Parts: sequence; structure tokens; C-alpha cells
Amino acid sequence: MDKKGALFLILFFLLPAACGENPGQTGAEEAPADTDREKIAQVLKLNSKKELEHNTATVSAAEGASYLHKDQIPARLAESALVMDQRHYPTPYPGPDLRPPGKWNRESYEPIEDNRFINSLNDPLSTFSIDVDTASYANVRRFITGGSLPPRGAVRTEEMINYFTYTMAEPEKNQPFSLQVETGPSPFHQDYKLVKIGLKARDAGNEKLPPSNLVFLIDVSGSMNQPNKLPLLKQSLKLLAAQLSSQDRVSMVVYAGSDRVVLQPTPGNETETIKEAIDNLHSGGSTHGSSGIITAYELATRSYMPGANNRVILVSDGDFNVGITSRSELQALIEEKRKSGVYLTVLGFGNTNYQDDTMETLADKGNGNYAYIDSLLEAKKVLIKERSGTLFTLANDVKIQVEFNPALVGAYRLIGYENRALEDEDFRDDAKDAGEIGMGHQVTALYEIIPAGSADIPEVDMLKYRRPDSRQPAGSAELLTVKLRYKPQGSKISTQIETAVKDSGKTLEQTSADFRFAASVAGFAMLLRESDYLGAFGWNECLTLAKQARGEDEQGYRAEFTRLVEMAQLLREQS
Repeated sequence: MDKKGALFLILFFLLPAACGENPGQTGAEEAPADTDREKIAQVLKLNSKKELEHNTATVSAAEGASYLHKDQIPARLAESALVMDQRHYPTPYPGPDLRPPGKWNRESYEPIEDNRFINSLNDPLSTFSIDVDTASYANVRRFITGGSLPPRGAVRTEEMINYFTYTMAEPEKNQPFSLQVETGPSPFHQDYKLVKIGLKARDAGNEKLPPSNLVFLIDVSGSMNQPNKLPLLKQSLKLLAAQLSSQDRVSMVVYAGSDRVVLQPTPGNETETIKEAIDNLHSGGSTHGSSGIITAYELATRSYMPGANNRVILVSDGDFNVGITSRSELQALIEEKRKSGVYLTVLGFGNTNYQDDTMETLADKGNGNYAYIDSLLEAKKVLIKERSGTLFTLANDVKIQVEFNPALVGAYRLIGYENRALEDEDFRDDAKDAGEIGMGHQVTALYEIIPAGSADIPEVDMLKYRRPDSRQPAGSAELLTVKLRYKPQGSKISTQIETAVKDSGKTLEQTSADFRFAASVAGFAMLLRESDYLGAFGWNECLTLAKQARGEDEQGYRAEFTRLVEMAQLLREQS
């Protein structure tokens, strides 16, 4: 930064104080000018000339971009200049906003590269961990209804598909799961096929749910002071609190610059006490999330209830900026804490600084699940309607492995689950961590298949050290075999079930409404991501397929989906 730029920065901070026009303060609440001078000195001391020049270059290079990754903003500048020390300002004053309009969005998402087609003759096995998260769909909805298309990294296809429920057979008596597979033509490529794999966990039904030992871990940092963050968070937790009974225990840990226990373990039927603790939450300060995690798990461990649902419920925007802040270190921390037998539910809130990649990592590595709450209705869906699936784990380390028959399948592509891929040998390794599934949860996965003999099959060189006849597939009419492996709750040994599948020979119109609707959701995700695997599938095809496959739609979620497709199409045409 040159001298002129430095002078501008100083004047920007000093002018409101000199004029008595601090927008967040009036009268006796006005911060002394000396405090502002101290802040400026700190900023200038912390940020070297090199850092400031780098930041200037970053902003310049980002002209015309909608989003800047958080790593593009020097951390010390973001913490010291963009967010003023809130101890000197009454909450809710967030400090001066130095962000160029529309240019500084600190939301963070993990880059995703679409799975490619794999030649089944050379690699007939596809292995992945299940995923019951739904955060991506609610987050995408937030973007679209707000008038913008989501970043590519925000669109995780499997979470889009799994947001919806599909008609599946109930598990047989004494079985935790039902597994069903449907095949039909692909709507994305002529002459290709689509395979829908559905997994349904046993629902609680009339069963008595086990007691819960819940620790609410609540982010009350300054960044949570927005209507769609702490106020919505409080309303959401009250919904859950109203569902608890005397057999349950609830405690509460809050964190900002530091952490503290604000509610010791309390019987779940003491609703007014719990709601009062929630009502007393206020935001302010930095975000020492790692400290809060440690305290919450320690509290959950101290109040551990054998045979119960012992769980930490983390509610945050994921913007950890004090203590352990890197995702790799947070991952290591949460992997260590999961050994305690305490599960994790992650509930995301807010925008502009939302750290989706951090929140997903915590849920994935903490034996947990992840939802995004953009409205009170979504909170009701996650915490009331789907409470048993969200909070009560049925099985651990659930993995799926599909073996394709090269005689009929030339190549295959798993649609989504990019960050859930496992090595083939991990399938039988009981020490390998995988996904958890709750009571009543469903998991749906789609594969697109290129038939054997097609000219579109990706070719690889013949293997030098393998006999040609060893590459010949077995003469079977089976298209594929699906294997499911899981650990029943409380067990360290996996159980396996499997089913063989033949091609149904159905036309697309003859397939189930669920098959077609799941395909439309997958297509929507690929359209948002501008995927290279869309073929001739466009916005109109997506909308038509979704409308035709709407079905009964008692809750109206599928109707909402068609409206999202229409809005997204308009936004794309305007971009």
C-alpha cells in the first residue's frame, strides 16, 4: 500500500470519531477517539507493507467476481481492520465495513470435481461411504431465493438428492435396513442407463426412543449477530427443547472469545429453565470454536448416559478465528473427541461469512450429520419431523460397494459422493471410518452406466502383465451387485448384506416417480455446477422431468423444488 492509501485508511477510521457520527453509537456510548487511534496503530503494526500490498492486489484481481475465498483475505487484516474489537462497542455494532460492495464474501466451500466415467473391465468396483447430510440443498435454496446462483462448491449432488424422501420398502423384521435398486434409461445421455440405489433404515415408529444426553454448543461470537443467525438459532433450539422428556438431559456451552457452561445438565422436562437459558444468549467477541468443542465434549463425557443418545449439537456459522482455526487441525481434534462415544450434529446458520467446508468436515469426521437451517420451517423439518434420524444413530461406518459386470457395463459414473469415496479395500476394513445413519434415514445414490460395446467407453491401454483371457467377464445376466456393510449400534464388527441386480428393460416413463424425480434433482445439481456430464439435458428437461415425477408430495417439498429450478433458470439466463 502506498502512502496515499495508508492516509486514506487512517482518515476512514478517524473521521467518524472526529465528527461524532459513529453509526453504532450515540451520546454516552460514543467510543473515545484515543481508542480509535490505538486500533489504527494495531492495524498498521500487524499488517506489514507486504501484506497490505498483497491485499490490494487481491481485491484488484477480484474485480467482477462474486466471491472471494477466505484464504485470499489476509487473516490479520480481516480480524483487525474488517471486524473491530467489539469490547469497545456495544453489541450489535459490528465495526466499520471496509468491504467493497459485492466483492468481499467470506463464505468458504470445498472445491469439487465431478466423478468421471470408469472403465469397468479394468476397475469393476466402486466404493463409498454413505452420506445423510442435507445441508447443501437448504443452502442452495437460500442462494436462489435470495436472487443469486450458488458457488459450485456449495452444490453437493448427494445432499441435494437425499434432502427428499422416497418410497422404499420397510426393513424386514429384525433387520435394520432395506436395500432396493431400480434401473432405467438415463435422461442425460441417449442409450446410457441410470441405476438408483436406495437404503432405508428402520424407523423408530412406536418404539420407545432411548434417552438423550444433549450438549448444545452454541456460537455467540459477534459474527452471529444477524437475524438469520442467533435469533433463528434460538427459535430452532426451542423447538427441539419442547420435544424432550424427563429421561433426557440438556446442558449448554457457549463460545466467543472464550467458552463457558451456561446450563449444567438439566432434565429435559424443565422446559422453562432450558428456554430461559436460550433466551439469555447474546452475541459479541471473536470465535474460539476449538475451546468450545473441548469443553462441550468434556461436559458430554462427564454426564455420559450408557445406552443413551450422547450427542453434541454444534450450532454456528463455522467462522472459527481464534485458537485452532485450520480445518486440518479441527479435523484432528474432532477425530480424537469422537473416540469418547459422543456423536455430533452440526447445524449451520447465516451467510456472508458462512464456512461450509469447516462445518462439513466437523460433521463428517465427528461421527455426525450436517444440516443447514435457513428458516424456522427447515428447523422444524430437521429437529421435529426428522428428529429420530437426526439425533438417534442406528448404525455406524455404513459403506456401499458396487461390483459391475463388464459383460454388460462398459463404464460407470457415481453421481455425487465425491468427498465420500473410499478405497476398495476399505470396504472390509472395520477400522476404516465411514458414515453414520439414524433411525428412519434414507440414502439414495445414482450411477450412470455406459453399456458394454459403446464407442463412448473410456479406453485404457491393455495391461502388460495380465493374460488377455483373465480380462474376460463372466457370462452372467446380472448388471451389478450392491453390497452394504455396517456396524450395528454398539458393535465393533461389521455386518454385510448384498443384492444382485438385472436390467429392468423399462422405458423412462415406466420407471417409478421416485426414480425420475431423483434424476431431476441430480440433473439440477449438475446444471448449477455446469457439469461436463449433462449431455443433452438442459433446464427445460429438468423442469419437465421434475413436474412429471412430483407424485403425492404431501409436504410440498417437490413443488418447492420445481420453483427453485424455474428461478435458477431465470438467474442463469440473466447472468
